Amino acid sequence: MPEIALYQPEIPPNTGNIIRLCANMGFGLHLIHPLGFDLSSKQCRRAGLDYREMANVTEHASFEDFQTAMAGRHILACTTKTSQFHSQAKIQQDSILLFGPETRGLPAEYLASLPLEQKIRIPMREGSRSMNLSNAVAVIAYESWRQLGFDGGV
Repeated sequence: MPEIALYQPEIPPNTGNIIRLCANMGFGLHLIHPLGFDLSSKQCRRAGLDYREMANVTEHASFEDFQTAMAGRHILACTTKTSQFHSQAKIQQDSILLFGPETRGLPAEYLASLPLEQKIRIPMREGSRSMNLSNAVAVIAYESWRQLGFDGGV
């Protein structure tokens, strides 16, 4: 099953919403430190409700630790700085959907290191900067699950 990875997320309710989404879809969630908040914060708990116990959440102390743990996995970087739409990507069972922090996105040097086919974006109207992180994760996660025939869903 694909998994979601959040690189240095900054807004607790977004992460709480994503925890809830992952619990409902059966996707694993990777949180890459440093986080912009305490994971046990009231806002994060409120958004995630009681889903934290139902979600498979792995924390990584750094981006380097995350990359080591994900060696050999199919990583798709979700960014506004590419031309390939998320619906054009070939999602695999072992895909990791990597999202950057709300205010700055993924590091430019990391994006530059990836081939074009490993970078995806959500289509938006011209002049739009970005979507809310938890909304973007939901759009791409559901497209991924759809491509895999909603494997494990009802």
